[in-house]
Amino acid sequence: MDLNGKVVVVTGAASGIGQACAHAFADVGAEVAVVDIDEVGAAKVAAAVGGIAVPCDLAEQAAIAEMVSQVERDLGPVEVLFNNAGIGSGAGLLNSSLDEWQRQWDVNLMSHVHAIRAVLPGMLERGEGYLLHTASMAGVLSSHGNLPYAVSKHAVVGLAEWLAFTYAHLGIRVSLLAPLAVRTPMLGDAADGEWANQAGGPIKEPEEVAQQVLNAITTERFLILTDSIAQTWMERKTADPDRWLHGMSRLQQRLEGVDDAGLPEN
Repeated sequence: MDLNGKVVVVTGAASGIGQACAHAFADVGAEVAVVDIDEVGAAKVAAAVGGIAVPCDLAEQAAIAEMVSQVERDLGPVEVLFNNAGIGSGAGLLNSSLDEWQRQWDVNLMSHVHAIRAVLPGMLERGEGYLLHTASMAGVLSSHGNLPYAVSKHAVVGLAEWLAFTYAHLGIRVSLLAPLAVRTPMLGDAADGEWANQAGGPIKEPEEVAQQVLNAITTERFLILTDSIAQTWMERKTADPDRWLHGMSRLQQRLEGVDDAGLPEN
């Protein structure tokens, strides 16, 4: 798809990957709606890219519907929807509250569902549209520690795949961004920790990822990986799930500071 002149919505666009993509899309002529719960941050990015800022709590269905309505009033029909916003503040099974589970489910998955339901009828009527989803490699391979995040991102992968094969013949294109570690506010101090060294892969800058996203849209490619090592890890998981799980277990022990026998390391 050629983004020149297209109306593009980017959620979670006040910082990180969303901000970088807003700049990249605007650079090729897109009209960008910068959507974020951070009203001040969204306004700054919108001013920088010549777009509009739309504050929105993406955990709220009504707020998402109003956001789409505002974009269509100010810019026109949404032609590209980039569901990028996400949160990752949970922990493990026994120490993540049910409220935290619900919050991550609402933002990480259901915000995609609500936004798509708002824009898809118009796309189908026009016979063209593009849906992008940020899932993280946590949704493809899983991740250590944050269980609600891993589960909700797995659901995003399933949603994107279903949309891709269900609507392809009707002119709807779908891409799934599954980044490894990217230097964003969400990554925070983890960039310098053991997880990043062992499981995060080479840390990318948001601007690098934005160019990868732009290239994928141009070629209408479904899966967007930020590093070639991710392809290798995916193939290892598929080829031998038991061996992959054993490796993930050993990494879990290293992250907890214990050896394979479950004893503290010296």
